[in-house]
Order: sequence, then C-alpha cells, then structure tokens
Amino acid sequence: MPKLKSGTIIPTLDETVAIDAGIASDSDARELEAEWFSQAKPASEAFAPETYTALVAMKRPRGRPKADETKVFTAIRLDADLLEAFKATGKGWQTRVNAALRQYIAEHPIIR
Repeated sequence: MPKLKSGTIIPTLDETVAIDAGIASDSDARELEAEWFSQAKPASEAFAPETYTALVAMKRPRGRPKADETKVFTAIRLDADLLEAFKATGKGWQTRVNAALRQYIAEHPIIR
C-alpha cells in the first residue's frame, strides 16, 4: 500500500460498499480494468502530432509564474524582537522586510 499524506481519510468498509453500489447502479460509470489499461496509449500516440503539440502548449506549468526579477536567497542574523515584529504582521512579512530595506537604501544612498 502506498504511503498516504497525513490527513488522508480512508473510506470505511461500509462507505466502500456504498461507493461500489453507486458505481454498479450507474450504467455510465464503470471501473476500468487491467485489460482497458493495457490497450491505453499515450496522448502523443493517440492524437495527431499537431493536436498533441497544441495540447502540450496549452498546459500550464505548476507553481507560481516566474518573476521578471527573482530574489536571491541569503541568510541574515536579526535581533529577535525585530524579526518577531515583522512576523507579527502576518503572511508576507519577508516582502515587507525587503520593502523596508529598499526604503532605507532610498533614504540613505550608499556612497561608493
């Protein structure tokens, strides 16, 4: 049995019986068996090449879109009270730290 994510709810035996009865009573719903899967083809073989290419082009990438300007990971030591003050402002506190540092730089230009 595969490892389940925490919080996964597994149907009870009674629920499984009810689910199976629902499937059996619906002529449009059927369980796919090994024979069906053995005849299945990958989309790249099932569709014409131009259709498959168009489908792949429409697929949205997972996660957040890439930003035009990406952030750089760094580790920085801050006073505990300063960090807690920013964290207390809720989600997005790191963005606010970034904005505060940007404001400081604007107000205190670095002379090179």
